[in-house]
Amino acid sequence: MTKRSPFRHFKTSPEIIRLAVMMYVRSPLSLRNVEVLLHERGIEISHQTVRFWWNRFGPPHLLCPLQTGPF
Repeated sequence: MTKRSPFRHFKTSPEIIRLAVMMYVRSPLSLRNVEVLLHERGIEISHQTVRFWWNRFGPPHLLCPLQTGPF
């Protein structure tokens, strides 16, 4: 049984989605600030896209560091 990618229905690459979600999670940035930072890197997305990605992929990213801790 193969595990299917959660990014399979998106045109944007998984690396960009992970970058946007992690920028929003790990730093005190607003969605519009993440949009501006990605625009400076040449990635054109809206803050609503970042919000959608956060709703779709955010919670597992928050749980992963807790599960892979030293204990």
